[in-house]
Amino acid sequence: MSGTPLRLYNSLTRSIEEFRPIHPGEARVYSCGPTVYNYQHIGNMRAYIFADTLGRTLRWKGYDLRHVINITDVGHLTSDADAGEDKMEKAAAAQAKSIWEVAAHYTEAFKRDVARLNITPPMLWSVATDHIPEMIDFAQKIEKSCYQLESGLYFDVSTVPNYGSLARAGTDEGESRIDPVEGKRHPQDFAIWRTSAPDEHRQMEWDSPWGRGAPGWHLECSVMSLKHLGHPFDIHTGGIDHREIHHPNEIAQNQAHCACPNPGANIWMHNNFLVDRGGKMSKSAGGFLTLQTLIDAGVHPLAYRLMCLQAHYRSELEFTWDNLSAALTRLKRLVQGIEKLAARFDAEPRGSLDVVEVREVEEAMSDDLNTARALVLLESVVAGKGHAGDRFTAVRKIDRVLGLRLATLHRTELRVRPADAVIDEATIEAQLAERKEARAAKDFARSDAIRDELTAAGVEVMDGDPLGWDWKLAL
Repeated sequence: MSGTPLRLYNSLTRSIEEFRPIHPGEARVYSCGPTVYNYQHIGNMRAYIFADTLGRTLRWKGYDLRHVINITDVGHLTSDADAGEDKMEKAAAAQAKSIWEVAAHYTEAFKRDVARLNITPPMLWSVATDHIPEMIDFAQKIEKSCYQLESGLYFDVSTVPNYGSLARAGTDEGESRIDPVEGKRHPQDFAIWRTSAPDEHRQMEWDSPWGRGAPGWHLECSVMSLKHLGHPFDIHTGGIDHREIHHPNEIAQNQAHCACPNPGANIWMHNNFLVDRGGKMSKSAGGFLTLQTLIDAGVHPLAYRLMCLQAHYRSELEFTWDNLSAALTRLKRLVQGIEKLAARFDAEPRGSLDVVEVREVEEAMSDDLNTARALVLLESVVAGKGHAGDRFTAVRKIDRVLGLRLATLHRTELRVRPADAVIDEATIEAQLAERKEARAAKDFARSDAIRDELTAAGVEVMDGDPLGWDWKLAL
């Protein structure tokens, strides 16, 4: 590919490496997808914004992208290791629905959030329960690395080289989360197949050589990634929490399957946590924030995407409402500036079309996806000098990699009405028009009274707002 070589951080080697595709001109990427037992919290969605940014960068640099995201609808326990209840079975029981209904509902909700965040859908949504025969076949091929207990088939991690090197598990940091199972040879050994107890009936269970039951969570990602992308493939992505147990277990299965040290993917990439200092950003903590929570508060989803892009994907990102509000203001400034460029697009003659910031954005994104730097460069294009047509064209090209819909997003879309607002837009506009007349007539008492009425209704009036927004509904 032309341009600056793409360099990415490989969690497996703990180093920046130049991306060299296995198949020339093609990039094959697998991303760990959601377990569809509940709505995804906004921390979950950071992982898919990251994966989309990677995919957009690969396409921007000319690669044909083959991207697979799995949908986990079976096998994931309430602990990421081998402990607790099946998340899907537990959710179905709590909601008095079939497990298939639960999976369908939350899969659709996840895909709706993907669309709201302008995340490009993958080449394939790979559903775990569509691959049960392949999982059984895969497990049979690695059976020499496994042993059977009453509770199921377990993988012996001592049978593969350098188990846990991804997580650096020699520190026991990852192992502390693995609850003991009677009969396991090593604490890190994990379930390949979970056999149903004699008195247990799961909604999702299948016959297998090891008894009727269900696959382990780790098995499905090995099966689906290697089936759809080959062995080896280029890049595997996921949240940093997967680096400690889930991905090391995938690697072990892949090595056993090929009887070789190859981990399955050449590069393993992980985004860091979204941190809420007010409480753990997880569904188990209760009261978690979803994308709909932000929308109900009057925040456009793309403001959250922008907030994520402001930080490097490997850095922790702190969530606060103030940070989100600042990202929304930054997005409004961009949209206002770009609308002015668009209005002048046909009126001004074209220049050389050589906008230096475009090359610099490519360099930034080629440097392990430096989105923060790319945003600064984008703003310099919007606010800079030169032909409006050239700059607008440059904005559209840069936004191909940032995914903020800047060429089509209108400022009115960013005025999202909170779900609990007690006033409608028409009333707001009418009162603002009356207030404007009062101020022009120097009737400041009436002007202040209208402002107070709007404030009581949840509307923050922004006098002298340089962005040109007359009002916003308070968060």
